[in-house]
Order: sequence, then C-alpha cells, then structure tokens
Amino acid sequence: MNDSLLPPVLSRRLALQSASAGFGYLAFSALSTLAADRAANPLAPKAPHFAGKAKRVIFLCMRGAPSHVDTFDYKPDLTRDSGKAGQRPGAKLLGSKWEFSQHGQSGQRISSLFPHVARHADDLCIINSMHTDIPNHPQATIQLHTGNFQFVRPSLGAWTLYGLGTDNDSLPGFVTIAPPNGDGGSQNFGSAFLPAIYQGTPIAVGGAGGLRARLANAMGNEPKAPVSNVANPRLPKDLQRVQLDYIKSLNIEKLNRDVHQPEVEGVIESFELAFRMQDEVPKVLDISGESAETLKLYGIGAGTTDTFGRQCLIARRMAEAGVRFIELSHGGWDHHRNLTNGLETNCGQTDLPIAGLLEDLKRRDLLKDTLVMWSGEFGRTPHSQGTDGRDHNNKGFSLWMAGGGVKGGLTYGATDEYGYQAVENKVHIHDWHATILHLLGLNHEKLTYNYAGRDFRLTDVHGRVVTDIVA
Repeated sequence: MNDSLLPPVLSRRLALQSASAGFGYLAFSALSTLAADRAANPLAPKAPHFAGKAKRVIFLCMRGAPSHVDTFDYKPDLTRDSGKAGQRPGAKLLGSKWEFSQHGQSGQRISSLFPHVARHADDLCIINSMHTDIPNHPQATIQLHTGNFQFVRPSLGAWTLYGLGTDNDSLPGFVTIAPPNGDGGSQNFGSAFLPAIYQGTPIAVGGAGGLRARLANAMGNEPKAPVSNVANPRLPKDLQRVQLDYIKSLNIEKLNRDVHQPEVEGVIESFELAFRMQDEVPKVLDISGESAETLKLYGIGAGTTDTFGRQCLIARRMAEAGVRFIELSHGGWDHHRNLTNGLETNCGQTDLPIAGLLEDLKRRDLLKDTLVMWSGEFGRTPHSQGTDGRDHNNKGFSLWMAGGGVKGGLTYGATDEYGYQAVENKVHIHDWHATILHLLGLNHEKLTYNYAGRDFRLTDVHGRVVTDIVA
C-alpha cells in the first residue's frame, strides 16, 4: 500500500486499523450501513402512475433545425409554385429539390433523403404540426429539452429519471452522447432544482468531431475513456473503496448534525454510482463483440456513417443494459445557405445508422417498449434565403416517433399548403412532452417537485396528451 497517495488523515486512519485489530474497519462498516439507511438509492426503479407502454427513451436530436418541407412534410403546392412570391417581402417560394414517395403499407410520404428510414415507414408516427415559441436556436433548443426557455428548468431526461428511476444501478440512468457546447449547453441535460443525481451524464463532450476517436478509446484502442473521470489512475479499487468509505463517514456526520441535507445525500449516491461505473461503463461501450453484420447494419466502418453509427449502436447497448434515457446529438442542420449539399450530407450521415437502430431494436424485441424520437428545435421556411437556403421557422415543423406505444404508419397533423405554420391538430412542445411522459406511464400533471414553495412540473401549467397517436 502506498500511503503517499492517500490524504494524511486517511493514512493515519489505515494505520490505526492495522494497530487496533480491525476496530477502524468496524467503525467504517457501521457508518456505511448508516449511509445506506440514510441515503436510500434515488435511482432505484419506481412504479409509474399507471402502466406505461414505453420503458425507456432514445432521443435523436438533430441540432440546427432540419427542413421539414424537404424531409417529412410533403408539399406539392410548394413545388408547383416555386419561384413565386412568399409571405416575407422580397422572398420567393423554394420548392423541395427532393422527391417524396409513399412507403410501407401505410403509404407515408418520405423524402428521398431518407431511403433507409423510409423502410420503417410503418413504424413511424410522423407529426407534421409541431410548433414552438421562439425561432432562435438557443431558446428553442432549451425549450425542446426543458419546456421553458426563460428560466433554468430540469430537462426531459432528468424528469424521466426522477419519475421512474433506472434498471441498472451501475450505469447512469440518463446519458447524453456528444451534447452541444452551445445553444444552452449543459442546461439541456441538467437537473436544475431536481437532485443532481438526475442530471445527464455526458459522453464524448468534445462533440461529434472528436467522438469517433473517443469512442475508439473506449473500445480498447487507447487507454482513455469517453466519460470524464470515470477511472482513477492514482488508486486501485480496494483503496478507492476505503477512501470512499472514509468520505462517506464524514458526510454521514454532517447528515447527523443537519438532520435533513438532500445535497449531501445526493453526493453520497453520486460517489457510489461513479465507483460502480468503473466496471460497467467500459463493457457497455465496448462493441468489439458485435458481429460484422451488426456493424454493417449501423454503417460502422463505412466512412460517412461511421461516427453516428457508433452512437446509435452504443445507444442500443445502453438501452439493453437498463439506461432509462439516452440522447444522441447530431449537429450542422442550420442550412441558411448551401441547403442542397448540406442537407444531403446530414441525411447521408444519419439515415442508415438510424434505420439500423430501428431494425436492431425490432430484432431484439426492444422497439415495442423503447420510444425512439427524432427532432430538431424547429423547422425551416418554405421561401428561400439567398439562392440555396432556408431561414428559421418555429410556427411549423416535423418530428417522428417510433415504438414505445405510438401508432406506427401514422402521419398526424398538418401545416398549410406551403409549410409556413401548423394548422391542423397542432402540437406544441408542451403537448409533446406531456405525451412522452404519458407513454412512460407518468401523468405530466402529477409528476411534480416542490421547489421555492411551488410544485413545478415539466409542462409548467400547459400541455395535453395527444391521445390520437397513442396505440
């Protein structure tokens, strides 16, 4: 044992243990038992309000706002009238450059930009009547994740974890892969006034550009891990356990003095979870045991699809391991210019991996209770910006959901003939959040947390469950 690696007080404590024939160990054990009693695991599985159809969520977040009229919202009138005057002074309508075809038995119209996802048309519930409050990326992104762009609020993932707990006590219950540094940053996966244990755990926070290398690290090619500080290079596990027990004893003493101190209880559980993660996280991130056929299914090793393919495969492995909420982030969808090449590039990077994820979940009988969601923060304008671009549009956009109790093969709601704004069966972000919680078995009006004298909830004082899309 190298005592120089330990705090002086802990080194003295270890020496006392040896000299007193285990008395120190007994003291530690008693304090550990007390810690277990005082700080019950807040991540333990919890009963939902009612039997939910979904057990977990995989959120595919397309940052930058994909153009709905070029992907999932078929607008033949826009194509017919391309070049005519638009609603904005001086702007001209811009018809989609991509063909929309009908797919599956349901006949859903999907753009040629998504040929692989289109094979799953009968699994998709496409909502073409989404709308949000602000056409600016930071505010809209935060509202997409937390329901509120004016104040710091817990994220959708944090509320989900708070309401249901998780099924694997050695993994975080909420993971976000390649989260954005801008547009709200950590607020998008934060817990705000909820206990810190419910916030998301970021993986490869350097962004998509560094994700491939950092995920490769986790697969054994290099000793580094994509989760910050998950490994302790200074202490072996047995000494880490002694150190944690000592820190826990100090925290328990503070709890005894203060009687009620939820922040300290949260720290105890966070330390314990981090200790357990050292063994479990590398196993989940290691895809070396996956078959060549599975890697091909996700487009891994195929150049443009490799990075996002790895994200999608790891999302499936996390879902299988019991992680409750997994978010994947893909950026670069803000096409004010270079729409033609930019949109084709983004769709080309994500189409095959997403289709592979849906197929793999179905093969493993996981899609039925895994809610997969694809969305950006808002949509784009039907008129052109410059000669080859579209501006922001918060009044109407598209997203899709699959599995987890939603009706597959359904196109719900509509924008006007050009795609400017939602006009039929309109769905606000609050409504979407209420519906997600409903699918998980949670009543959005009853999932509350008392803070500053008020019961807060994800949907604030708004939101309705869109029952028409629930299977």
